[in-house]
Amino acid sequence: MAHSAKYLPSAKKELNALSGDVQKRIITAVRKLKNNPRPVGCKKLKGWDAYRIRVGDYRVVYEIHDDVLVILVVRVAHRGDAYQ
Repeated sequence: MAHSAKYLPSAKKELNALSGDVQKRIITAVRKLKNNPRPVGCKKLKGWDAYRIRVGDYRVVYEIHDDVLVILVVRVAHRGDAYQ
């Protein structure tokens, strides 16, 4: 069964601040997480109960809630700012 994807309001705001092309690439990557929330290349973050995927120079930080089948996007940021 596929997960659904939800965005924290702050992550949605970060996503909306990006250019249209980058937004589309990130949205496509998040949609793919619905079927495979732990794809090859994702990384479990130390000190967080979260994962990250790379989308070009941007990082998507997300939590996986398997019990309710939800992917919660916590952060969308340039790679230099993603973990602050």
